[in-house]
Amino acid sequence: MSLTFTPARRRTAAAVLTAALLVPLAACSSDDTKNDTNGSTAPGSASAAPRANLTVLAAASLTDVFKTAGAAYEKSHPGTKVTFSFAGSQELVAQVAQGSPADVLVTADTKSMDKVKADTGTPAIIAKNRLVIATGKGNPFKVDELKDLADTKLKVVLAAPEVPAGKYSKKVLDAQKITVKPVSQEPNVRAVLSKVGLGEADAGLVYKTDAESAEDKVAAVEIPDAQNAIAQYPAATLKDSKNAEAAAAFVAWLSSPEGQRILQDAGFQKP
Repeated sequence: MSLTFTPARRRTAAAVLTAALLVPLAACSSDDTKNDTNGSTAPGSASAAPRANLTVLAAASLTDVFKTAGAAYEKSHPGTKVTFSFAGSQELVAQVAQGSPADVLVTADTKSMDKVKADTGTPAIIAKNRLVIATGKGNPFKVDELKDLADTKLKVVLAAPEVPAGKYSKKVLDAQKITVKPVSQEPNVRAVLSKVGLGEADAGLVYKTDAESAEDKVAAVEIPDAQNAIAQYPAATLKDSKNAEAAAAFVAWLSSPEGQRILQDAGFQKP
């Protein structure tokens, strides 16, 4: 007996066949969605961060470590370019206040960041640092402790009072009632380091990480914890950034295991 399909029966058969084909497709789509949901979408991850050209304003003491961090970030986030502008925190704050185009701000103290809190997102402390006395290679003037900096025969250079490193220096010297008459006050801590390294000054107060980055040119004299000051580095996105999501991803990455490893390998302390 032969079967004859009427138009109505043909439509019914086609509908059944279509439904049968769609069931496995729907299952695949559901699995794909699960895979996407369970994938790495944490802030700062390569899959979460959109591609962008980021400009990061960063404290001068971060110069070396951020060059390493930027290269690592670009490698794990293809299509993203990170450009740094290094200066004293007070200069960076002035740039932000003047509307300089940038995406992220990282200062060497919380007070500088607080000055532009209306222009930033919520800051996150990404690292800490401490002061040391930098002297010429081999410590030719035998500087052993803070009070030695009061010797008027010694050419001492400090960061300017408005610079975070200058503020920390004043804090530790004042606490020990030590009067130092610097031969110059520099616009950032790297300038202090440079003068000591070039022999233009006999000693200066810099961050521990700065001295370690120039260990072929300077010696570092440790300052006891009880006499020292701890520097904190807050990082924040800038509200006028044209790359808000990418900026937030970079700031989050600085606190990630990879970002922290790079910072701590350079001598910075855990936040």
